[in-house]
Amino acid sequence: MSDQTNARKIEHIRAIEQDALTDRQGNWFDRIRLTHRALPELALNQIDSSCHFLGKSLSFPLLISSMTGGDHELVRCINQNLAEAAERCQVAMGVGSQRVMFSSPEARESFALRRFAPTTVLIANIGAVQLNYGMTHTQIQQAINVLEADALFLHLNPLQEAVQPEGDTNFSGLTESIGLLQSRLQVPIILKEVGAGLSCADIQAGLEQKIRFFDLAGSGGTSWSRIEHHRRLDPDADIGLKFQDWGLPTPLALRQAEPFLDSATLIASGGIRDGIDMVKSVILGASLCGVAAPLLQPAMESADAVVAAIQKLRREYVTAMFLLGIPNTAALFRNKALIVEER
Repeated sequence: MSDQTNARKIEHIRAIEQDALTDRQGNWFDRIRLTHRALPELALNQIDSSCHFLGKSLSFPLLISSMTGGDHELVRCINQNLAEAAERCQVAMGVGSQRVMFSSPEARESFALRRFAPTTVLIANIGAVQLNYGMTHTQIQQAINVLEADALFLHLNPLQEAVQPEGDTNFSGLTESIGLLQSRLQVPIILKEVGAGLSCADIQAGLEQKIRFFDLAGSGGTSWSRIEHHRRLDPDADIGLKFQDWGLPTPLALRQAEPFLDSATLIASGGIRDGIDMVKSVILGASLCGVAAPLLQPAMESADAVVAAIQKLRREYVTAMFLLGIPNTAALFRNKALIVEER
């Protein structure tokens, strides 16, 4: 590996592989119970799971959430397998942070994915805080260009940066800088948390800067705080463990964001582990559902393995719609009458 940022990518993957508890398995979606219909008055094979996002049609509202990228054969393999599967299944895909391509130019290849996914939604990714550490608008446009992206994830990760040994923690004045960047880009910015959730105040601040897309990325799934704990050299420092469950669980973040649904498009991610969780997210107002951890191991195997995992998620999603008596994704969206109990 050629530099610290590049090496960190592999360290993150190894931490996830070696510590099952980085997936917090909060099971927050299990607290939501839905209405079962014994007479759905539908044929299972006629369910329409499709949706539209960023002007493109998707087979169902799945986003392969951001994972990795860099100058290493493993991450190149992961991203290619994910991109090929995204295209074959017609689902969206976001890449991991592209900051590495500016310190390690060889990493650009791991983000040049349009050749593997010529028609589906691809989303570039840069840490918002890098706007306070010398990242230029020209560099960000390069990140978008190498992917030929439909949008840009500008990820917000104050918790991860705070517990990371080499974290960048100057988040001051960032909101205005985000607005300025959006005014200069031709693609939309999607403000994205990475596992602690976006609050109503965060969404309102984004809307005031003309941001219209938000990935809530709540707690309950992969804990980047716990992952960074494994990277600390001081074994007695447990701050990453102390904050491993910090944040807003995804269902709570969705409920709190409901007042913004007439002016904002929401993505739900963080702790979504099956098609039933996806259905619950769409009911709560999500236009897209992000999944990462369940697809990482398949992506290390082959594109076929990723396709199989995605097909399993779609079967679960469609089956849940059938059992609710819902014929299409549009009829599922914001249909809170389907919720019979929240514990």
